[in-house]
Amino acid sequence: MRTENRKHSRFPSRLRCWCESDNITLYARIANLSEGGLFLQTNTPLDLGRRTLLRLSSGEVREVMAEATVVWCRPQRHDKGPPGMGLKFEVLDSGAQALLRRIISEEQRGAAFGS
Repeated sequence: MRTENRKHSRFPSRLRCWCESDNITLYARIANLSEGGLFLQTNTPLDLGRRTLLRLSSGEVREVMAEATVVWCRPQRHDKGPPGMGLKFEVLDSGAQALLRRIISEEQRGAAFGS
């Protein structure tokens, strides 16, 4: 069972992102997003501990590239929610962190206006 030890608030998202690791590339929906990581909704989650490269963008914000690590997985048949994996961002430089904050802000505005 996973314990809730997040440092950052999560926000619902309708974005999609590219997730690349070794010889695997996924394009999947981001269910929620924070400054510390995201939940990527997919029927084919990667193994725990796997390092990935994420590429995401939103509206006017140019693409953010971030390294991340799979910190938890939810199997396809599960009553707690959709299948997928929790990814924790590794160190982001200040430019990537600023872009990520802008993406989160855009997602919050979109959710507030129901768009």
